[in-house]
Amino acid sequence: MIEVIARRAFLKQSAQAVAAAGLTVAAGESVLGAKQLFKISLAQWSLHKALFKKELDNLDFAKKAKLDFGISAVEYVNQFFKDKAKDKTYLAEMLKRTRDLGVENRLIMCDGEGALGDPDAAKRQQAVENHFKWVEAAKFLGCKMIRVNAQSRGSYEEQQKLAADGLRKLTEFGAKYKIAVVVENHGGLSSNGQWLTGVMKLVNHPMCGTLPDFGNFRVSREEEYDRYKGVTELMPFAKAVSAKSHDFNELGEEIQIDYFKMMKIVLDAGYNGFVGIEYEGEKMSEADGIRATKKLLEKVHENLSKKK
Repeated sequence: MIEVIARRAFLKQSAQAVAAAGLTVAAGESVLGAKQLFKISLAQWSLHKALFKKELDNLDFAKKAKLDFGISAVEYVNQFFKDKAKDKTYLAEMLKRTRDLGVENRLIMCDGEGALGDPDAAKRQQAVENHFKWVEAAKFLGCKMIRVNAQSRGSYEEQQKLAADGLRKLTEFGAKYKIAVVVENHGGLSSNGQWLTGVMKLVNHPMCGTLPDFGNFRVSREEEYDRYKGVTELMPFAKAVSAKSHDFNELGEEIQIDYFKMMKIVLDAGYNGFVGIEYEGEKMSEADGIRATKKLLEKVHENLSKKK
């Protein structure tokens, strides 16, 4: 009996400690150590409207993720601190704020730095080198990876070879810093699962992988790749996952993407890392869209954990 009372007291103290620290238990997390199938992070693009309108400052992103949404891992977008990649004072302030909050910096999504698969060798090399500063910034911030695009031109096979060449060079640089390079399905042939897995096989480096996005499978105006097939193909190389969302029905389900089916594909691939919320809808506010996506992921987690 004394043992039972002591255990109850311990559990009560544990719960109080969590509440006192202002912590929110994320999907799968528990003070009781329940099995965690995956973890939830927040992609900065979910708040791109507020950031572009200057309603939210990049330096306050981690704070908003933690205090407003109860999310303790974040994914940055380089557009929101484009001129700060080499500014150590600025990066140090970013790092300090995240550490003070207990927020983990996961990755930097990099756009606008040139085509890593450019047919022009000099331009391709320049694009590779343009990403170096983001590798270094990611290392400084304690991130694990940078997300890049595999943009190219030419035939199917030519683009695979060109993209693989640029990615290999960048990956070799990133490996020196222990920063992985991950490619998102992000339009063009990169949204073709078979094409991108072919690129991964050509790069053939443990520090190069994919970031499957549930929604980015539009290859061209005329062609859309099957999202479930695409994620299935990309998951063996995945180092991160992006839970894209737009609109929800009255049951809280994403109307374009079957999250239960998609997350089963993710988990069946043996992945149990971070799943980043990336809300891009128009009908809800950004904050409400993030909350709806988080709630859905938690519902999926609860449902699938019963089957494990």
